Amino acid sequence: MKDNKFNFCPECGSRNIQTLMGGRKWYCPDCKFDLYNNVASAVGLVIENEKGEFLFERRAKEPRKGFLAFPGGFSDPGESAEEAAVRECMEESGVKPKSVEYLCSFANTYVYRDVVYKTCDLFFVAKLPDSYQLKGQESEVQSFEWVKIQNLEELEKVPLAFDSARKTLEFYLSKK
Repeated sequence: MKDNKFNFCPECGSRNIQTLMGGRKWYCPDCKFDLYNNVASAVGLVIENEKGEFLFERRAKEPRKGFLAFPGGFSDPGESAEEAAVRECMEESGVKPKSVEYLCSFANTYVYRDVVYKTCDLFFVAKLPDSYQLKGQESEVQSFEWVKIQNLEELEKVPLAFDSARKTLEFYLSKK
């Protein structure tokens, strides 16, 4: 499915599969199969400490390996965005966040193995417990970094993995 194109209908195997709606739908005129390329939901946690530093993970895998990202990831079927945020933070850092509150959302593009996924990234503000030890999931996280960001000039210097995280920090900083 390179470049989000099918060569064959996944239902009947016909070569007559059509891409419609600007790549958002596939249709097979032979068996009437419809498939929609819907947006995936993903979550991220904005965690700021008392020093004005934000918690980031240095990504251990593609896409954007080596860049910084908030703790987070894709929502699983049947789970709320809040549940996904807590689960992802626990999986990636070993720490259960507290006081998880919705902040904002932004559209994002996530390219993985030549497939373009459109996502709706939902961001939450959270706190860490008074006592915690960050323990990274090696397959996901190279390291954790606390980065001080007080204004847009400092934000521009941070090598963020995704535009949605940058927009979220711009939004967050504008509310302070």
